[in-house]
Amino acid sequence: MVSDTIIVPKTQKAQLNCKFGLETELTEIPVPEPKDDELLVHLLYSGVCHSDGSIMKNTMPMLTPSTLPFVVGHEGAGIVVQIGKEVTGFKEGDRVGINFVNRSCQTCEFCKRTGAEAFCDSPTHLLTAKWGTFQQYITVSALQAQKIPDGVDLAKVAPTQCAGCTIYRALKETNTRPGQFVAINGAAGGLGSFGLQFAKAMGLRAIAIDFGQAKHDHCLRQGAEFFIDAQTQNVVEEMLKVTNGCGPHGVVSVAPATKPLEEALLYVRKTGTIVMVGLPDDGKFTLDINLMVFKGVTIKGTLLGSREDMDEVLQFLARGLIDIPIEIMGLSELPNAVKRLENCQVNGRIVLDTSK
Repeated sequence: MVSDTIIVPKTQKAQLNCKFGLETELTEIPVPEPKDDELLVHLLYSGVCHSDGSIMKNTMPMLTPSTLPFVVGHEGAGIVVQIGKEVTGFKEGDRVGINFVNRSCQTCEFCKRTGAEAFCDSPTHLLTAKWGTFQQYITVSALQAQKIPDGVDLAKVAPTQCAGCTIYRALKETNTRPGQFVAINGAAGGLGSFGLQFAKAMGLRAIAIDFGQAKHDHCLRQGAEFFIDAQTQNVVEEMLKVTNGCGPHGVVSVAPATKPLEEALLYVRKTGTIVMVGLPDDGKFTLDINLMVFKGVTIKGTLLGSREDMDEVLQFLARGLIDIPIEIMGLSELPNAVKRLENCQVNGRIVLDTSK
């Protein structure tokens, strides 16, 4: 039911991909109608993720929509403007976050397992089964909409819905404890920036790997204790040097490339854990099994995070323990934003204002 004070338009602006590539068409599309168990959300902000560019270029075959056209984007924040007749616990005007998992079945093994619903057997994902957040309105299962604490900037909330929650989960998966070292490659980007701030808040000693003086300065501001320049320094040698010859207890591989991941196996501490997050275009890397066995290393992948993880992330944000640096651009500027991201010209996260 729609309230008297909220007027929902029939059409909305959206950035439409009519062919694979980074060029989009800003056009008018219909505003969707929510199902009985869904919310209609007026999206005010959407983060821009590296995965969005890969989907647009059709370089992520497992995730790419099978048909054109489509709308990308999976980090949204906005206001509830319409509620399905079966929905409880929400009201019009509530502030909510929208993430990659738009709907989960709630009956499979993974939905029933604590913290594993991101691996649902039959989900509805933005970018694949449903158009994403580079539009002004979207429907979402009420179960997957994330209520936002009062006083939290919605522009800052948007990138928590993927980057923040994903890297937070990855840090937890390293099983590192306060006082231990954790290395993050690709540390100056959106996920890495979040990761450095979370690591500091969690009492971990963060080592950032990236390149260039600007990224060095950025990473130290985000909470890195050490910075290793992958262009001018030997990453393995420097990593061992700053960890007293033993290597970090955990590594989070964010960079969408294989070399940083292969290097991680060389420098990670014996019995340490490497968590894979970044997705290289070719999706393959070389693994030295002998080294992995004799060092007792654990290598694992992680996807997004749970609703519980998201609650924790939002509490970090509400308490001021993290404050991701964002750059706000207009929805109309999406192609430029994605190209900058592809060219490693973004520190922190670009967030799109859907009104512009």
